[in-house]
Amino acid sequence: MIRIIPFVSIILINGYVTEQAYFLEKDFINKINEKATTWKAGVNFNPSTPKEHILRLLGSKGVQIPNKVNYKIYKSEDDAYKSYVEIPIKFDARKQWIRCKTIGKIRDQGNCGSSWALATSSAFADRLCIATNGDFNQSLSAEEITFCCHLCGNGCYGGYPIRAWKRFKKHGLVTGGDYKSEEGCEPYRVPPCPYDERGNNTCAGQPMELNHRCKRKCYGDQDLNFNEDHRYTRDYYYLTYRSIQKDVINYGPIEASFDVYDDFPSYKSGIYVRSENASYLGGHAVKLIGWGEEHGVPYWLMVNSWNVTWGDQGLFKIRRGTNECGVDNSTTAGVPVTTKI
Repeated sequence: MIRIIPFVSIILINGYVTEQAYFLEKDFINKINEKATTWKAGVNFNPSTPKEHILRLLGSKGVQIPNKVNYKIYKSEDDAYKSYVEIPIKFDARKQWIRCKTIGKIRDQGNCGSSWALATSSAFADRLCIATNGDFNQSLSAEEITFCCHLCGNGCYGGYPIRAWKRFKKHGLVTGGDYKSEEGCEPYRVPPCPYDERGNNTCAGQPMELNHRCKRKCYGDQDLNFNEDHRYTRDYYYLTYRSIQKDVINYGPIEASFDVYDDFPSYKSGIYVRSENASYLGGHAVKLIGWGEEHGVPYWLMVNSWNVTWGDQGLFKIRRGTNECGVDNSTTAGVPVTTKI
């Protein structure tokens, strides 16, 4: 197969040199669509967006990590699994637990590689809503887990999802909504990256968000008590491929990490399968909320954190059962404690 090597543009933005993301150009996208059979690519980012900006939208160090470490916290069985003998062909957590508004919420991680924190805190919030039959129905703080868990990684520069779940068990997590929402104890303080009237991403060309100081106090809803607002999980674990669906059916959405290649940022619809010769960009974390099958191709249904303007209104599907980009072997979760609501 002949592969056309794109011309790499070097541009000067805000006083420093950066490389233009060649893979966002229309010709590159057209070449994807010429070969892809299960999905369609399209324009999600301005073609002049620096490559650095796309790399900052990643941040998970948890792709297939259980195979690379000595400690392995796999969960393959649970007494709750016995209640479901047959797994449905199609499942969507948004429809299964319609009262839980957080499940389908699309976040915007901003100019920060905090996907590992948004995916885990979002899945935790969903699971707590499900476990309490909707009595708890709000977001948990991506801010606190991103910037207060120093053992999880390095904030905006990436982290390990399993360590986030471990912190939820030991130290808990407070409530916290979106940027400037004042919802919950500690709302997210990283500005989102919407498009301006000219179609430019407002974060493109801007330096990476500096890691914030850990606050340890409620600055959103100041009527809340910081210590009392924490919610906890009883455990933390990796899921084996065969236990993913059982765990989601019983407890709700989970975190899923996978390798991102240079065709993925242009995903628009269908079931993503990595293009031949696609180049590796980095690890990313998202929230897995369901599965299904289209034209004989099984998929996972995922919620991304790149704003509703990306992909299929912020969501995407990725091939299931073939460990596409490492996703089948890179999922984490925890079961919430419900004694405090």
